[in-house]
Amino acid sequence: MTLPVYVHDGTASLRAGDDVVLDGDEGRHAVTVRRTAAGERVVLTDGAGAAATVLVTDAAKASLTGVVEEAEVRPAEEPRVTVVQAIPKGERADLAVEVLTEVGVDEIVPWAAERCVAVWKGEEKTAKALAKWRATAREAAKQARRVWFPTVAEPATTDDVAALLAGASVPVVLDEAASGPIGNLPIPGRGSIVVVVGPEGGISPAELEAFAAVGAEPVRLGSSVLRTSTAGVAAVAALLARTRRWG
Repeated sequence: MTLPVYVHDGTASLRAGDDVVLDGDEGRHAVTVRRTAAGERVVLTDGAGAAATVLVTDAAKASLTGVVEEAEVRPAEEPRVTVVQAIPKGERADLAVEVLTEVGVDEIVPWAAERCVAVWKGEEKTAKALAKWRATAREAAKQARRVWFPTVAEPATTDDVAALLAGASVPVVLDEAASGPIGNLPIPGRGSIVVVVGPEGGISPAELEAFAAVGAEPVRLGSSVLRTSTAGVAAVAALLARTRRWG
């Protein structure tokens, strides 16, 4: 079984033999929720590749003390995967961010597509929604034992999405009406994959035209029609299964 992961902002400066204290919300969670005790091992990370395996020597009320046994900085995996996610409604947004994080996506880009039912209106609502997406991604990354946490970008316009597709090694636009299957796409060992997931009502003709103009033709996953909250994870899994990341 893999070791539990906790966030420690100073992980990158840790070296084998160093003493370290995990306190704050992370330390409290480790002690009171996970019941971590002296003699157990945990992994600390800053979410940007640094990882330290720590032997716990003491567990207080709301903090852990331990000694670093091993410290490293793990390189980011390739190819890099970005998912442009049309904003789902309600709890399905949390589900989309959670499963995309668990499957290994490197960046999640919220997209207010034409046919989105959920709309982030105003700076306050947008900031609140982004904070929730980012908190969900952080917790899912810890659960998935990741040391590289995904970035949740600012909301993108359709022009922004087209620019992302234009710069991708493999541009992927999911559309149930497409004739070509996702399995026919070439997958590079390096570079970037950008997957666009439309809303429940589908990607509009104007949006498909904008994406086609930069060379991103739509593809389908299969004969079933998936929800917007699960289509992205299915597509990413199908693609990553053909890369060295999952090889």
